[in-house]
Amino acid sequence: MTEKTRCSWARGENEKMQAYHDGEWGVPLREDRALFEFLCLEGAQAGLSWRTVLEKRENYRRAFDGFDIARCARLTDARIEKLLTDAGLIRNRLKITSVRDNARAALAAIDEFGSLEAYLWSFVDGAPLQNRWHAVGEVPATTPLSDRMSKELRRRGFRFVGSTICYAFMQATGMVNDHLVECFRHRECLRAAAR
Repeated sequence: MTEKTRCSWARGENEKMQAYHDGEWGVPLREDRALFEFLCLEGAQAGLSWRTVLEKRENYRRAFDGFDIARCARLTDARIEKLLTDAGLIRNRLKITSVRDNARAALAAIDEFGSLEAYLWSFVDGAPLQNRWHAVGEVPATTPLSDRMSKELRRRGFRFVGSTICYAFMQATGMVNDHLVECFRHRECLRAAAR
């Protein structure tokens, strides 16, 4: 059986990374809770590898009530202190506190736009951007669009949303298709975007 050609970051022995690449990364995501989860997890990744976050993902889901936005917005200081002792999380006070801050900002965006999806997808006019990269070195870490998203999210009170984090979020949630053209998922994500 022939090995599938994947993006270089998903090649190798790590089955979780391959499963994430093959099933999630770059697929247009439209559900508020899932979008909120990715926004928080991308922020948790700052300065670390995605593999580290992926290994802790289930712990994050447990600790933050499945990333229920309203429940995360009500996190108490005492609950945050308890989470800081949880070895299953990245125990950075600012990152853990940012989940509560981001939930509160997300609720405000939902009140204004009707959904978090409507707000976040407005940055790409509701449709995924389709890139055609041939080498990993062509894929940017930031773009003018991620710069604008970062600035706007920060203005609304979101935290851990720098331009690099915003671009990674856009890649993960399918707002941009950054699978390399040679990757078997490029065409699949292109088709998913057309639905």
